[in-house]
Amino acid sequence: MDAQTQIELEAAAFRRLQKHLMEDRKDVQNIDMMNLAGFCRNCLSRWYQEAAAEKGIELSKDEARESFYGMPFSEWKEKYQTDASDAAKEAFNDSHG
Repeated sequence: MDAQTQIELEAAAFRRLQKHLMEDRKDVQNIDMMNLAGFCRNCLSRWYQEAAAEKGIELSKDEARESFYGMPFSEWKEKYQTDASDAAKEAFNDSHG
């Protein structure tokens, strides 16, 4: 496989992951993703921001999140984010605190 095809396939896989998280599984909370997988939507938006920086493109954290979430992060939180349970908070603090 040539390098361009590999890049295109990786980009397609990323877009599918993004669609899955943003459209198919809005119910899955970021804290639960962090507890189970060690990354969440915010991590993905940060990695996007870091990749842009490597190309000399400056994106703020808010711009990167809006690009990934498809809306301002504050809007996403209002529409889809629920309060984390005490158990989820405790698990997060145990593994990431």
